[in-house]
Amino acid sequence: MSSLALQLKDYRLTTAQILYHMPDHPKLLQEFVWQELDIAPKFPVLAKFLSFWEKNIDGKLHSVFVAHAQLIKPAEFRVVERQLYLH
Repeated sequence: MSSLALQLKDYRLTTAQILYHMPDHPKLLQEFVWQELDIAPKFPVLAKFLSFWEKNIDGKLHSVFVAHAQLIKPAEFRVVERQLYLH
């Protein structure tokens, strides 16, 4: 399905900052940034990715921070108080 079609079905741009323990050095944290279209507040696409991570990737998850933004919004208007003319 296209990105626009997903956005019309209320998918939003979701960014997850994933901190995980490095497999070779468990006391060190590494950061991974994941970004995809997903549905808030349950985030099924992110949950599927994190499930895949826990099953297939050696780095144990430390924490996940999530942010999301709606890309298609109603138009925003503001009043312009001045006009400028260029010749």
